[in-house]
Parts: sequence; structure tokens; C-alpha cells
Amino acid sequence: MDSTGPTIHDVARVAGVSPSTVSNVLNGRRERMRAETCERVIQAMAELGYAPNEMARGLKAGFLPTIGLIVPSVANPFWGAFARSVEHAALGRNCQVLLCNGERDPQREQQYAESMLTRGIRGLILGSAPLSMKHMIGLVKRGLNVVTFDREAGGSDTIEFDSVRVDNAAGARVAVEHLLDLGHRRIGFVSGPISSLSRSDRYEGYRSALAARGIPLDPGIVWTESVADADEEGTTIGREAAIALLARPNPPTAFFAINDTTAFGVYAGIRRAGLELPRDVSVVGFDDIRLCEVVTPTLTSVRQPLDELMRSAVEMLLARLEQKQTGPATHITLPAELVLRGSTAALVKS
Repeated sequence: MDSTGPTIHDVARVAGVSPSTVSNVLNGRRERMRAETCERVIQAMAELGYAPNEMARGLKAGFLPTIGLIVPSVANPFWGAFARSVEHAALGRNCQVLLCNGERDPQREQQYAESMLTRGIRGLILGSAPLSMKHMIGLVKRGLNVVTFDREAGGSDTIEFDSVRVDNAAGARVAVEHLLDLGHRRIGFVSGPISSLSRSDRYEGYRSALAARGIPLDPGIVWTESVADADEEGTTIGREAAIALLARPNPPTAFFAINDTTAFGVYAGIRRAGLELPRDVSVVGFDDIRLCEVVTPTLTSVRQPLDELMRSAVEMLLARLEQKQTGPATHITLPAELVLRGSTAALVKS
């Protein structure tokens, strides 16, 4: 093996196959190939640290190389916008995107990623911000490059992953501080189960904003239950949470929702309770999807700079695939921005 790194011939030798077989694996031509042969080639590439220039190989072959994208569910408009931003950034670099909906299920995500690797896709953007990346470590060791969304540097994982994220905790703090500045002290928190790092960070931002003003956390106005923990069920969670919390003694006068689809559900629950937005109850969401501008009242929300984040994620991933970046993991954190609209108003004291 020469000093420039392993070659396709080295991979063939270690796997006990011909160079043409390795080439077929790299280019996705596996229709007549035995699964164990393909696996031996992938294992040999991982063992040798073989990483072909995906861009150059794809352009030479006359097709666009592919990167993978796993999101929780595009039924949530945020993830649809997320996928669009990834695709736009990828096309700008002559790449196409294979999109999968993982439903925040680690086993399902692992199966999708395994399928991608078997088909020669060696770069993946993972959008679900799982609490642990344990399900991806084996695939990374076999040659899959992963850029994560909404995960901080470090943590308990044995491998550190490249990442891009918005500052979720700071964004949540700004949202709750806005409600506090309007005079609200009973601010409900509405989410599904805290099953991702982004949700955990937003909850921590909510808690820290209250603590900074000397307001005790009241578990009675915190909702982290699930109707069905799929992202498309956010509206149902928001509606049921608002109905339940507003029926309790000393109910909230405002809500911070974990995301915009949940906030829209909170709208429905407030109206079901016979109350009016924002005269009786104020609401702030998170993500700032386009629907925020067309609902009534328009929704105050924390904006994520999706296009900038996804450009960074794609560039980071391609730098790995092209071997321009071979060092330690890179982490990019961008600030969130509160966009004020019609769903929040000063508390009217009775």
C-alpha cells in the first residue's frame, strides 16, 4: 500500500474479490452480487480506511452522487422545510438526496442507514437529535459518515459526530422571557415526551428563564405526555395539553410550545376552552415554519436559520467524503431569533 492511501486494488485483495467487484459495490451495481460478498467489500473498505472521492467518481460516471437524509417525519411541515433546505444545498454541490422518515425510532433509523451503506451511500445527515447515537456507531466504523442536527459536542457517545445546531436552550429562554416581559407568570410548557436533545434543551431554556426571574417551576402546568409520539401528532398533543391544563385550578395565562405544530394544537385547545387568543392566553412556538404567518392570530415563534444550517451540514459531509476533512469532529452552533407576531399580548389582570 503506497503513501497516498489504500486503493481499490487494496480493498479487492483484503476482501478476496476482483477490483471490478469492488467497483460494482461502489457504484451500486449489486443485482447479481451475493450479500456476503458485498459485506466483505464494505468491511475491507472500513478496515483499510478506504474513502473514494464521491464527487469525482459520480461526475466521471455521469450521475449525481447521493447523500442520505433521515428526518422524524415530513408530515411535520418543519421537517419538510428541513429536507428542502438539504436538497437545495446538495444540488448546489451536484449531489442528490435520498430521504427517509425515521419516526424517531432508533431501530428504524439504523435499518435505513444500513440500507444506504449497502447501496454505496456513505454520507448521511441525521435530523432526529436522538439522546444517544449508539445505534449508528457500528455503521460509522464500517465507513458511514454522519452529520447530526441539534446535537452538542461531546456527550456520552464513544464516537464524536460532526454536528450543526441552533442554540435551542437560548431560543427557548428568549421565548419565555418575552412572555415574562408581558406580565405572564403562569406559563405552561407543552411537548411530547422529552425524547430528543433538542426537546431537552428547550425544556431547560424554559426552566432557566423562570428561575432567572425567581419564579418556581410548577409541574402542574408542564405537559410532556404523548397522544402518539409521532411528529405529525404535535397538533393533537397541543390541543389535548391545552384543554387539560386550562381546566386546572390557577391555569396558565400563556404557553410555550415545543414547536409550531404543537402550538397550532394549543390554539385549538384554547378555543375549545372558550378562550380567545391572545386576549385571554398567549402562545409562543418554535421553528417559525411558514404557516406561522397565515394562521389566526399569526404565531410568535423562534426562528431556526435552516438554509444556513443545512448548507453547513452538506459542506461538512462532503468535506468528509472528499477527504478534505479528516480530523476531529466539527460543531457549528447558530443563534435562534424570536419573531414577534399576533399570538402574544400583555397579561390583562382581573
